[in-house]
Formats: sequence, structure tokens, C-alpha cells
Amino acid sequence: MDGVIADFEGDFLRRWKETHPEKTHIPLENRKGFYVREQYPQEFSEFVQEIYHSPGFYQNLPPMPGAIEALKEIKNSLNHVFLCTSPMLPKYENCVLEKFHWVYEHLGTDWVNNIILTRDKTVVKGDVLIDDKPDIKGSCIPEWEHVIYDQPYNRNITGNRRLTWDNWKEVLNIQ
Repeated sequence: MDGVIADFEGDFLRRWKETHPEKTHIPLENRKGFYVREQYPQEFSEFVQEIYHSPGFYQNLPPMPGAIEALKEIKNSLNHVFLCTSPMLPKYENCVLEKFHWVYEHLGTDWVNNIILTRDKTVVKGDVLIDDKPDIKGSCIPEWEHVIYDQPYNRNITGNRRLTWDNWKEVLNIQ
């Protein structure tokens, strides 16, 4: 969900600038790693986590442009579509419930029934996993193809198909 259909990065950056205008921020296009907390100096770690662990952060993330419309079309074109998402640890209390609220608010009840919440996405069976995380590891060899949702912090990864909500039909071969 985060960074693919919900704009985690954009909203984090907006909140960072509002909450800590005196502190340095890392523009998304300058990000070099997946984890936002690792992009900021160690002394800012508590401030970074405070934002994405705060009540309302996940529930109020704006959708990525084009994501909602694309998901609805994908679901109409394919047999089984699930949202596979990971909880933000170690403080997952707000994240887990708010992800369910987000899906309900933006996609509806049918999609809530199709949420898979796991820290290990390699255990999930499927044909394709669209994810912005560049390197997905777990306890199994994945059965799915990792299609990377294009973000500045994963552009160093080669060999995978790349998807945005502008090119998703051609990447997924959906007419």
C-alpha cells in the first residue's frame, strides 16, 4: 500500500516540513534508500518515527494519483486481486487499524476483505507483487514476479518490470 497506492513519502515530507521547518529535509527525488528513517541523521530518528507512528498518519495518506482508478480496473480485469501490506514496526497500533480504514474509505468493503497483512510477503502466493520496496526477502522463495512500483529510491534496481499508475496497463498487459 504505502508508496504504491497511498502516498507515504509525499505525506511524510509534508508533515516533516510542517512539524520541523527548522530541520533539514530530504526531497523525495534525492532519496537513496527505501527506509525514510535511514535517510535522516541518527539524531532525527525519534522525530521521523514520531510522524509515521502518530495517530491518523496512515488513515489520512492521500492516494497516489491514478491508483484508485487503476485498482478498480485491475480488479475488473483479473480473477483475484489482493492488497499485500506490511505493518510498520515496532509500534504497529495505529498503522494496522488505519490501513484497514484507508482501504475501506478509498476502495470499499470488498477490498477490505482482500487485505493481506504480513511482514513476510514471500509467503503469499500469486503471479505478481507490485511493490516499491527494492529487495523483498523472507522465509520462502517467492512464487510471484516482483514488479517494482517506480520511486526515486528504487531506481538503482534493474532487471524488474517497472510500473507507475500511468503505464500500468502496458506493464501488466491489460487491455
